[in-house]
Amino acid sequence: MFPSVSLAQEIGLAVLLVAALVWVIGLGHMLWDSRFHQPEPGAFEGLPAIPAQRGVASHPMESVELTEAEQQAFAGLIRTIALH
Repeated sequence: MFPSVSLAQEIGLAVLLVAALVWVIGLGHMLWDSRFHQPEPGAFEGLPAIPAQRGVASHPMESVELTEAEQQAFAGLIRTIALH
């Protein structure tokens, strides 16, 4: 094809172009379907993006008690981060 391009580069370029073409066709198909085929109301409500936080009475495995040394080390870490 090009005299300054190796065969491996030509093959890579052809694969890249075919992949891009498949992607564009798939995107167009997906947009075409979503434009003309609206889902029925209430068919799928989905999940909330961020689940609600639990209250104070959470599972005991979700919290730990820190020793005084661990609390001091954590406070020192927070002070170090706050200074930067």
